[in-house]
Amino acid sequence: MSRNRWLLYPLSLVLWFGALPPEALARIKLTTLPVRERVEIQLDHPQIALVEEERIVPLVKGVNQLDFSWANTRIDPDTLVLRILAPPPDQPLEANVLSVSYPPGETALVWAVSANASGAARVRISYVLGGLGKTFHYRALAGRDEKTLELTQWLRVNNNANEAYDSAQVWAGVGERFEKPLGLSETKEVRLGHFPSVPVRKTYTCDPVEFGYLDGARDKLKVPMHYVVKNAGGSLGKEPLPEGKARIFQDDGKGGGAFLGEDRGAFTAPDDELKLYLGLARDIAVRRTMDRSERQRIAGNLYRYDVTLKYEIENFKDAPVTLDIAESVRQIRDAIRGGDNSGLDPEWRLGDGTLHNPDPEKSDADKLLFHVDLPPRTPDGSAQKQVHTLRLTLNNEW
Repeated sequence: MSRNRWLLYPLSLVLWFGALPPEALARIKLTTLPVRERVEIQLDHPQIALVEEERIVPLVKGVNQLDFSWANTRIDPDTLVLRILAPPPDQPLEANVLSVSYPPGETALVWAVSANASGAARVRISYVLGGLGKTFHYRALAGRDEKTLELTQWLRVNNNANEAYDSAQVWAGVGERFEKPLGLSETKEVRLGHFPSVPVRKTYTCDPVEFGYLDGARDKLKVPMHYVVKNAGGSLGKEPLPEGKARIFQDDGKGGGAFLGEDRGAFTAPDDELKLYLGLARDIAVRRTMDRSERQRIAGNLYRYDVTLKYEIENFKDAPVTLDIAESVRQIRDAIRGGDNSGLDPEWRLGDGTLHNPDPEKSDADKLLFHVDLPPRTPDGSAQKQVHTLRLTLNNEW
């Protein structure tokens, strides 16, 4: 890029020599901009970038004035900082920043820098820059047996800051730093991480609150499928996995991958789980009905509700699977009462239904998660229907 295009470079250095008489003071532009010796761009913030650049600047003994302009770039002028780096031991030059001023009517500022001798000084300028956007995306390739998954993480950087860098070390907040040029209005994509043979499990889940009904009139729940990866073990878990779009494939046994779909993976901290949506399972049927709801007065306007939910489940797959059944106690309470008017958390206990051992790691005071093992379909193609019940007692309800 031509260095005569001043407005495309944030650093325009001008020397005012303090020894000149006042009438001779003028901005004498250098014929060649000092080249950037080093540039580092940090993209760990979601909206802005922190840029640090170092240049070698010629100084004269006395007071120098360094002029920095940022016309047509997206630099935040309130964040500009100049630091004079320590000189090498064999160089006697010492320099200090005395003051900063803003010429009226200009997108520029001037640092007054004192030097004890003439020579070259290394300066570091840092600033916040808008317009450098980043997105993460992933490629997930599941094995034929769907027991392991190859996860590849990519970073895409979009430069709309109206500034160009011939070379810059970039850090996205995760992964290793990498060095790339970044041109005007350019998009760069780099591979940040590659995680082969990551353990994965395929889940089938019904949750009337989160996923709803496939056929409400017939009480049939949706049963979405997910690949679930725990961000732990091996090279995973050292850093979070940022939010990003994931394209999901399965090994086709011919050296390629069959496309399964796309999902947007949520931010996944170390030891948390990344869930990738695969679509609805059409060969697992779940019918959920309210089998019983009885109310008994306890005292005054306080009542106890005895509730039984029934699940009729059929698995038409050739292989056994585990179905996860999720329920919200608050949603059950609100459904039988026609809405929550108390503002109080439900007070409840589990009864003697077949679903009475919720997953202790995935359940809390409101959400219950149960695991139900389903056998494969019979040789004649029919499913073995299972019937399960969830019994709850809700106390001290209005």
